[in-house]
Amino acid sequence: MDEKLYAAFDQIRASREQKEQTLAFLLQARNTKHRPTHIRRLAAVAACLAILLVGAGGYWLYFIPTSVVSIDINPSLELGINRFDKVVSVDAYNGDGQALADSLDLRFLDFQTALEQAISNQNVTQQMEEGALLSITVVGKSQTQSDRLLAEAEACTAGRENVRCCHGDMDTLEQAHHMGLSFGKYQAFLHLQALDPTFTSEEAAGMTMREIQERIEELSGMAVSDGSNTHSHGQKHGWQNHH
Repeated sequence: MDEKLYAAFDQIRASREQKEQTLAFLLQARNTKHRPTHIRRLAAVAACLAILLVGAGGYWLYFIPTSVVSIDINPSLELGINRFDKVVSVDAYNGDGQALADSLDLRFLDFQTALEQAISNQNVTQQMEEGALLSITVVGKSQTQSDRLLAEAEACTAGRENVRCCHGDMDTLEQAHHMGLSFGKYQAFLHLQALDPTFTSEEAAGMTMREIQERIEELSGMAVSDGSNTHSHGQKHGWQNHH
């Protein structure tokens, strides 16, 4: 089987590095017999798609994210989504986020499946049951894809309390990463810093979304959140959603 893969790649017009990277992925996908059947099927589909894209000279179409989805509760992680709505990268922004990423196998899954697995994680579920806030922010180059991903996020979280889904913008995403924060955590940080200029990004990194929200409510005199599931389609930099 390995010989067949190598022979097939000899006929593909792509750079040596592209061939080696994609071939490594295909061999890894083939050797995932220990995974559940549906995961192996998804990996096989992704492998076939990768071959087709490389053969057409479109390697980067599959492996480069066109949207980022920030998932923040206490674990903070971001999913890089390609133009086909598949997860191609998973980046953790704190220790809990890394633990969550390590406990799941999200790469090459479709976005909605990956999100469902992430928010169904025992740690995330327990925190939500205890009143923790879950923030899901979609940032993308394509408004059409961003709207589609946001709609899928809303569908995944329908009926859950203490969830906020919204759009973000690329400039703010870059600022968040410069601070070492995920997009959702950075939004919360900006809102709290506006109320307390001494508040730092380092402090924000060590706090949960609920803890930041409670500080915001304390400093601004806002009413405590009613626990509803709310969604915002605007590009808001603050933590509070606007309808």
